[in-house]
Amino acid sequence: MSVDETDLEMVHRHVREGEEHLAKQRALIARLKLSELPTEEAEALLHTFEDLQGQHKAHLARIEGG
Repeated sequence: MSVDETDLEMVHRHVREGEEHLAKQRALIARLKLSELPTEEAEALLHTFEDLQGQHKAHLARIEGG
């Protein structure tokens, strides 16, 4: 968090960065599958990222009063 970043801006950044992590992880899984390599660990990490993203979005909703 930068010195000038508000709590709301921080949560928006977390949601944005979370979407980026999800996209990268999904792309990695797709590449692994194309190469016929194991995906179990990558898929488990994706589920963790999805859970965290849900938490970030819930936090954002609470802050925005939604």
